[in-house]
Amino acid sequence: MTHIHSTAVVDPKAELGADVQIGPFAVIEAHVQIGDGTQVASHAVIADGSTIGRNCRISSGAVIATVPQDLKFENEKTFVVIGDNTTIREYATINRATNHSYYTRVGNNCLLMAYSHVAHDCRLGDHVVIANSVNMAGHVVIGDHVGIGGMTAIHQFVHIGAHTFIGGGFRVPKDVPPYILAMGEPLRYGGLNLVGLKRRGFSTATINTLKQAFRILYRSKLTLAEAVKEIDMQIPKIPEIENLLEFLTSGDRGIIR
Repeated sequence: MTHIHSTAVVDPKAELGADVQIGPFAVIEAHVQIGDGTQVASHAVIADGSTIGRNCRISSGAVIATVPQDLKFENEKTFVVIGDNTTIREYATINRATNHSYYTRVGNNCLLMAYSHVAHDCRLGDHVVIANSVNMAGHVVIGDHVGIGGMTAIHQFVHIGAHTFIGGGFRVPKDVPPYILAMGEPLRYGGLNLVGLKRRGFSTATINTLKQAFRILYRSKLTLAEAVKEIDMQIPKIPEIENLLEFLTSGDRGIIR
């Protein structure tokens, strides 16, 4: 049964699913859609343009779908979409998109810790963990099963590949390939994300194949284009290698070296 605290402000045009809980002094604006079983804690703001999935947890003071911090924004109708089973902790903020893509997206089973910021037009995959005070600029794309350590700053238009972990307190100015650890200033390759890959069931054979590819990419002193060509010629085309090659050839910012 849906429960709305007597002090909460819920616009009549909001759509709430079954068993939704709205806490004290929370604000739910018009045209918001909230899925079954989601809980919104005290003083959270869910602004017009939000679609929240099922069984999410929105903590106190979180602010979702307010207008983007982009001087080119002209109040066009844009949106935030958040998947199922995602937790957004205290005072995290997620901005609406601009007319560049119209949607800011956060996937399923994500965790956005306190004071993190997801800017306009960002796209986060599933099972993404964003630690405290991570701040991303607009148009950032983050793949599935990515972890980002606290107080990390991510430059606009950066792409971060799936199954990557980035250490805390660093700056991310360029694309970060999938399957790796990234650390240091300037941010650099720190090896495969072995702990994460093993936890998710990657076989020893797959991990060894990825090691061969990244040895070419980061240890051979080849240019990116030369390394891509060598990987394409020498490394077996398992799905993970195909994913890596697609990532390396699709970006515009260049990768961390």
